[in-house]
Amino acid sequence: MWLSRIPVRKIIKRTALAVAAVQAATIGTLLVVDHRRKRNRAPAVFPRVPARSVTAGTSEVTVYTYGEDLFYDMLGAIRQAKHRIFFETYIWKGDAVGQSFKQALIDAADRGVDVYVAFDEFANLVVPRSFFHFPDNVKVQRHPLVGGGYRFLHPRYSGRDHRKLLVVDDDAAFLGGYNIGSLYATDWRDTHARLTGDIVWDVQNAFIDYWNLSANKHRIPDRGSLHWQPTIRLHRNIPRHFVYPIRGMYLEAIDRAAHHVYLTHAYLIPDEDMLRALIQAARRGVDVRIIVPAESNHIVADWLSRGYYSQLLRGGIRLFLYQGAMVHAKTATIDGQWSTIGTANIDRLSLTGNYEINMEVFDRDVARQMEHIFEVDLSNTIELTLEKWHARHAMVKFSETVLTPLRPLL
Repeated sequence: MWLSRIPVRKIIKRTALAVAAVQAATIGTLLVVDHRRKRNRAPAVFPRVPARSVTAGTSEVTVYTYGEDLFYDMLGAIRQAKHRIFFETYIWKGDAVGQSFKQALIDAADRGVDVYVAFDEFANLVVPRSFFHFPDNVKVQRHPLVGGGYRFLHPRYSGRDHRKLLVVDDDAAFLGGYNIGSLYATDWRDTHARLTGDIVWDVQNAFIDYWNLSANKHRIPDRGSLHWQPTIRLHRNIPRHFVYPIRGMYLEAIDRAAHHVYLTHAYLIPDEDMLRALIQAARRGVDVRIIVPAESNHIVADWLSRGYYSQLLRGGIRLFLYQGAMVHAKTATIDGQWSTIGTANIDRLSLTGNYEINMEVFDRDVARQMEHIFEVDLSNTIELTLEKWHARHAMVKFSETVLTPLRPLL
């Protein structure tokens, strides 16, 4: 009877506080475990696929799966630049690799190249502020820690700049999942692409549009393209405009799948529509395989992702856990015809939150290369079966359940 004397609001409030306390304790425990795990982690060892170029329409696509190879070619392009460089990144470490990029950009500006640099302040809070001091001949735009003034909580202004791209003159463009730093050069398995030909204009335009959204000075003149590129398209999430085409790109491609869908993603936290599309594809006989890290760099994201494993496995989707290194790629290839490489993860922050960029390619040769990379990555995985998944410890299941309400945040 004593419960009837307690106001319903108090019961709800106490319950909410109790749940929040358990969630906080769970997250705290996970972070402690993660800190110890990272401190004792062995050097990364994983199979590599040499960079290879294939022609796609009027452009050439080179796919990189190892950071040192990519950074060597990016720095080479910067050092050969004659007219203009656009450089945009999410994380930019102040270590030896980061310093080499900074110096190459400064050297280019000193020899008369127009150099534009954009980076995300939030992602680089742990990097010394002095690292981001550039001479006046380098034009710098910081994606603000808090944007939009009093409107900072509005979705138009809360997105991070999660893009990673480089454009040098009209000659070459690079985009994909790699951040800039020594860790990413050797210890992470990621995917990036180098593009030449007509598609370079599209990447230039993507940078110019982003830059001019916030530029109070040093605005970059827009210019139209003489060519339309039917084989490769760029999709850009632009929170300021409430435009999120990458999610739609994925849903449409998965809906068309008739034979196989191969996804490699660092963080797999699908919304209901994405989850439904993957399961429906599997149920109509499509071979749906997803590679995710056995242990990512964000342990809370791992545990939120694992909350979907039961549904995915019961739906006929095969899950593979990447071993020995953090796999940070954001790629997919479908039916030997369609592929995407970019910066967007399968989670809310990427698909309906941040500034992102993905290339969509309709080309069999590119798809063949992406399938080969997927097969090599698959050789470094352990398949997670439904039986194995159900056998996990009861405390693990409880912790996953406790964190379920946090899924929409990521």
